[in-house]
Amino acid sequence: MQQTISQKILAKHAGLKTVEPGQLINCKVDLVLGNDITSPPAIKEFAKIGVAKVFNKKKIYLVPDHFTPAKDIKSAEQVKMMREFAKKYGIVNFFEIGCMGVEHALLPEMGAIIPGDLIIGADSHTCTYGALGAFSTGVGSTDMAAAMAIGEVWFKVPEQLKFIFKGKLKKWVEAKDLILFTIGQIGVDGARYMSMEFTGSVIEKLSIEGRLTMANMAIEAGGKNGIFAPDQKTYEYLKTKVKLASWSVIRDLWAKFQSDPDATYKQTYDWDVSEIEPQVAFPHLPSNTKPVSKCKSVKIDQSVIGSCTNGRIEDLRIAAKILKGKKRNKNVRLIIIPATQAIYSQAMKEGLIDIFMKAEAAVSTPTCGPCLGGHMGILAEGERSIATTNRNFVGRMGHPKSEVYLSNVAVAAASAVAGYIVSPEDL
Repeated sequence: MQQTISQKILAKHAGLKTVEPGQLINCKVDLVLGNDITSPPAIKEFAKIGVAKVFNKKKIYLVPDHFTPAKDIKSAEQVKMMREFAKKYGIVNFFEIGCMGVEHALLPEMGAIIPGDLIIGADSHTCTYGALGAFSTGVGSTDMAAAMAIGEVWFKVPEQLKFIFKGKLKKWVEAKDLILFTIGQIGVDGARYMSMEFTGSVIEKLSIEGRLTMANMAIEAGGKNGIFAPDQKTYEYLKTKVKLASWSVIRDLWAKFQSDPDATYKQTYDWDVSEIEPQVAFPHLPSNTKPVSKCKSVKIDQSVIGSCTNGRIEDLRIAAKILKGKKRNKNVRLIIIPATQAIYSQAMKEGLIDIFMKAEAAVSTPTCGPCLGGHMGILAEGERSIATTNRNFVGRMGHPKSEVYLSNVAVAAASAVAGYIVSPEDL
């Protein structure tokens, strides 16, 4: 039976030769992830299980990132619970303030993921790691608790979707635009509980950072996971981050985890994206997309550049290219959040932070912050923000009567200067 990359990974971790859509399986996991919102409920559930130890001290990652540094007493108590749990059970990968980052930027940066891994996280954007050829998906805190105890989780094998992107991207069109375009085409439930496999000549040229952006937003189309077959770019990226005794392991995984030529897909989408513009998702769904040329009358109060979607060094370089020698519009608050401490440090070395400061941006310590309406940039009633984040639901960034528009980094930076949503071409 011909298999997709997602099916091959699930089969391997279930101890089976093949799997098929709809099949119920139990899988061993390579990594279990939780943050400062989802870990505390999981810790409480773990206590009810009654086991004396976790399944593997090195395979559990606890990342306080949503309200970091703690914004109030409640968030401080949440992180305290994580800290004490990590100490009690000897969990190696607890990331204290000063060592942390936004979880879905931090783990790839650390070399925690390799092709063929099966990863679960109590966060819906755990699908990010599919960019590196892993099957990764979000689960609830109860499943996280069980996985911390026994190292296993159950799945219903998802249907498979294939997305082929071909052509040549226009200037200022980024990976974010490809995924917003995709969600706009199929809708927020167009991939509900399905694997989204991204391929084609455009994908082959995308950086790993761009692939991380696309995989991150698979859930916004309802996807169970988003995934890219590992290739030479994956290999080169991992070689700087993963510590292995033999790099032939990665080469073998690269060759093994590819979709078979005759694998079955529920549907295949084949798009020439040569003519698409930067995309903007209007309130209040990521699927409510329009080309940036249709957005010029939309004034904004705030621009946020960062998050697990677009807070990596490649993103900050794009922002700096737009902002160099310019200042934010006097009516716009510009907030820039490097996704990890290492990214922040690299941005300082390259002079990017200086460019942002001269543009009158507020540069924050790594945190999810405003993305979920947590802190560091909450919107008041009637305010609008353009953001490089991944969701724009009602009240997502603050007041229920505020609005969030999703875009790529270049558009968010240009809009901060213009005072309304605009393409860099029009500055």
